[in-house]
This record gives sequence, C-alpha cells and structure tokens, in this order.
Amino acid sequence: MLPLDGQVALVAGATRGAGRGIARMLGEAGATVYCTGRSSRSAPIPPRDTSSPFALTGRPETIEETADLVTGHGGRGIAVRVDHSDEAAVQALFARVAAEQGRLDILVNDIWGGDALTEWNVPFWELDLARGWRMLERAVHTHIITSRYAVPLLIRQNRGLLIEITDGDTAAYRGTLFYDMAKAAVIRLAFGMAAELRPHGVTALALTPGFLRSEVVLEYLGVSEANWQDGALRDPHFIASETPCFVGRAVAALAADPQVATKAGGVYSSWEISEEYGFCDIDGRRPHWGRYAAANLAQEPDV
Repeated sequence: MLPLDGQVALVAGATRGAGRGIARMLGEAGATVYCTGRSSRSAPIPPRDTSSPFALTGRPETIEETADLVTGHGGRGIAVRVDHSDEAAVQALFARVAAEQGRLDILVNDIWGGDALTEWNVPFWELDLARGWRMLERAVHTHIITSRYAVPLLIRQNRGLLIEITDGDTAAYRGTLFYDMAKAAVIRLAFGMAAELRPHGVTALALTPGFLRSEVVLEYLGVSEANWQDGALRDPHFIASETPCFVGRAVAALAADPQVATKAGGVYSSWEISEEYGFCDIDGRRPHWGRYAAANLAQEPDV
C-alpha cells in the first residue's frame, strides 16, 4: 500500500522546478495529483525571452509533461491550465476538483515566476517598482487566491495539509527587497493560515528546498542532470545542490505523517525533513544545504 494511495493533491505551479518535483514524488507515494500552471501543450509556446537566463517565457516544460511524470511514478497526474492570478479561473479549478474527486487532501502553493523580475545588487531605493509589484502579485497574491478557494475543500473533511513553498528557513535577509518580501510573506501566510485552520483539523506550514537543481539552473550552468557535478566548475556551491524531487519527497513524507499537525505554522527545510523521516534524494544522496551554507557561506551574502 502506497502511503498516499486514495489521496488527492493539487500542486499549484507544477510546470517545472520544485513544483514538478513535488508533483512527481506525490505520485510516487500513490496520490492523484492535479498539476496546474500556465505552460501547456494546448497553448502556443511564445518566442524565447532572452532578456534574462531565468526568464520562463518560451521554455519547453508543460503541465501535461508533469502530469505524465506523476503517472509514470505510480500516481495519477491530471494537468489543468490555470492562471492563478485569475480569481474566476481558480474558483473554477476547485469546483472541478470537487466535482471530479469530492475531496482535496493536500494543497502545495509553489507559484513563483519571479526570478526574471529580481534585481540583485540594486539598493531598494533604486529598484524598479513595477517589477517589484509584479513579483508580489505573482508570488504572494496568487497563493492567497489559491488558498482562499482550496481551503473549503480541505476543511470539508476536517483534515488536510497546506504547504507554502518558500526560500530559506531563517529570518536572514535574502539580498534584495522584493524577493525577500515575497519569500518571507508566504512563510507568514503559512503561520497565519495555520492559526485559523487548526480548529478544522487542517495543517498549514512552509517548506524550503536548498540549492535547487532545476531545469532552469541546469541550463544556466550548461549541464544536465547526468553531469550536474560539472556545474560546480562555474558555481562551487552547486556541489551541495539537490534535485527538485528532494523537496518533493519532503512534501510526501509530511503528507503521510499522521502527526503532521505538530508542525503547524512552522517553516521547515528539505534537509531537515530528510533527516527526520529518513529519505534520500532520487540520486541516492542526502544533501544538507543548511550545514553546507553554515560552513561555506559565512563570509558571503545570504543566498
């Protein structure tokens, strides 16, 4: 019996990166997983945006591809094209989940799309405000909208898990104002939602990966998953990176824990959850970004 057999999950922002890894590993645990995002085989792929190596416009990954990976891992993947900034579309999404499944057990908010908007090494008084507002809309407003319409399905069963994906598990500054605000805000969302959800048996918490070996980062460093260690020639810290499936296994482990409510309102890390529950990354390693960063980044800016 797979630990999440019969459970229904929705990963908002499942096209690539952590969202895709989370969806895959929920499938590995036996869940039915709705994979949402804007990049779909049903929509024309726009021209590649070359303004930033982290721009997502024109990338090849799709939600259907993610859903196929979920199914390939043993779960059931369902792709739904959704713009999570569109309230009516999000409301329709959860009406569909209710009609098709009659339940929702797990919600993971991993909507982001802010890397190309982030201005590093720019003081806050010189930041482009329009870019900053757009980042907050994509990375915070979307999470609120999604939770607003998902939670009634969770509390219907008087149980469930809501996870906010963030970057970092400390109060350390993340190097640039709007990025820091976005990542800190979703931690606070988890804290606030946990307080209101506790009487309804639903647990909310925040979770961070370490240095993520996402599709975008692999491409930026000129490597693939097969030879990812070579990326350390360009960024030595990449040697301590993790695949998106590592945080995915953390989500699956939390979802399968009958005592997960003890973690309500907290912020946790993939490496911390790995040590607690005893799982490895899909490459067999057990990376620990927190330990690596403490030993190697003490004299460097927070990352």
